[in-house]
Amino acid sequence: MKRHVPNRHLLKQSGVLRGAFGRLSVALIVLAICTIAFLLSSTTDTGYGPRAQSKIEVEKLWNTADSEGWRPSSAPRSEWHPPPMESNGYLRVRCNGGLNQQRTAICNAVLAARIMNATLVLPELDANSFWHDDSGFRGLYDVEHFIKTLRFDVKIVESIPETRKNGKVKKIKAFQLRPDRDAPISWYQTTALEKMRQHGAIYLTPFSHRLAEEIDNPEYQRLRCRVNYHALKFKPHIMKLSNTIVNKLREEGHFMSIHLRFEMDMLAFAGCFDIFTPEEQKILQKYRKENFAEKELVPSQRRAIGKCPLTPEEVGLVLRAIGFDNSTRIYLAAGELFGGERFMKPFRALFPRLENHSSVDSSDELAENTRGLIGSAVDYMVCLLSDIFMPTYDGPSNFANNLLGHRLYYGFRTNIRPDRKALAPILVNREKGKVAGFEEAVRRAMLGTNFGGPHKRISPESFYTNSWPECFCQMSPMNPADKCPPDNVLEMLDSNMGSEDSHDLDTSGSSNSTMTATR
Repeated sequence: MKRHVPNRHLLKQSGVLRGAFGRLSVALIVLAICTIAFLLSSTTDTGYGPRAQSKIEVEKLWNTADSEGWRPSSAPRSEWHPPPMESNGYLRVRCNGGLNQQRTAICNAVLAARIMNATLVLPELDANSFWHDDSGFRGLYDVEHFIKTLRFDVKIVESIPETRKNGKVKKIKAFQLRPDRDAPISWYQTTALEKMRQHGAIYLTPFSHRLAEEIDNPEYQRLRCRVNYHALKFKPHIMKLSNTIVNKLREEGHFMSIHLRFEMDMLAFAGCFDIFTPEEQKILQKYRKENFAEKELVPSQRRAIGKCPLTPEEVGLVLRAIGFDNSTRIYLAAGELFGGERFMKPFRALFPRLENHSSVDSSDELAENTRGLIGSAVDYMVCLLSDIFMPTYDGPSNFANNLLGHRLYYGFRTNIRPDRKALAPILVNREKGKVAGFEEAVRRAMLGTNFGGPHKRISPESFYTNSWPECFCQMSPMNPADKCPPDNVLEMLDSNMGSEDSHDLDTSGSSNSTMTATR
């Protein structure tokens, strides 16, 4: 019997395949080992994670962000009836807090008046509780412009008028109510309206954050934008002071504004004590105990989890990592920095061209007119008109949040918003001496942020920080609800009121009344 012998050609082919497969396996194993070694060395060498090439084009940041075809528009897009001849009564409000907390309260007061068909009494600004400043509404804003701009929306009077009955002068006494924080529309339509009809007037105090921000009615949200970005126009002398500062800063080109929120009240609120001396810590702890609700905090952990305002030095380090050099001109909007010069010195070493309203113009007029609420108003306008704005703490900071929203509406102006949570471990590592790869890690963290373009509002971001998409429109939208209103929308509204004066509200936002100062 003949033994079967395999085909020699097939045996040869099989051997070749086995050899090739073996060599390929070895190559893959070597490649995997090299890749793992590279990743491990990248991570352990710097402490900032795998190396990657990232770049932020600084020159582009001096320009406005990409609008993606959106434009600001707060004019009504559906049927919007003028206020009826007869209202349900008078609404008084007391706006407490600082300039920008009061500003949002004014917007909410106008909306509350619209919801209840109430006549709004010019809002009271409780300046004494915060600034020890009694400027009042008339001292800050153009009252006539405010009333005229909102004539399509609500009736506004400067005070509750006296009435005559049986030959006697009678004063209407407003019934005082305290709304819950973020009270829903339904509260105004029921509880508040019932008391208004019963007494003829109601007085809501305090009135900060007393109306829910997220409302499922785009027209109501657009009314807030009309108030905030069109009706609230600072008085001429404030605009003049702001223009003076902006023009002097622009003499040498671009400038950036920074809101340094490294102040006692915010540090105490955030529970950020550990970088201060024992004596300073006692001051912060005392202030916290006297001004804020008791809450269990671990101060040593607050900075590590990104809950603290950036220190001035950290602001400088982030800007240098992004690519700004020491020739950058920076306007500082800030109160009194806690800890003083020892915290400012490292920042000034990185960016020596630091300015504030006093250093830009040392004239007596500017010094005398930039205190209290007026000083805050000037800082607000300068920051609004700057090429780039950077808040160092946009948590509960009304100044920063309102400015971010105003700059978005004012044509998508560039903002640099540090991601404190992402930056915290990077900054802590640097303090521990891990400086290699620091700037690259900062750039990677900052590339994940928004630089001023349209973006979806996600809680806890405030409507006043980001009014997109309600207060923006497109000429050729994919969604019909986003279509810009007709050019003659003001004539249509005026026709409804039987009025001929239709030149006040600019629907495109291009000549926004709060922003008379030119760039």
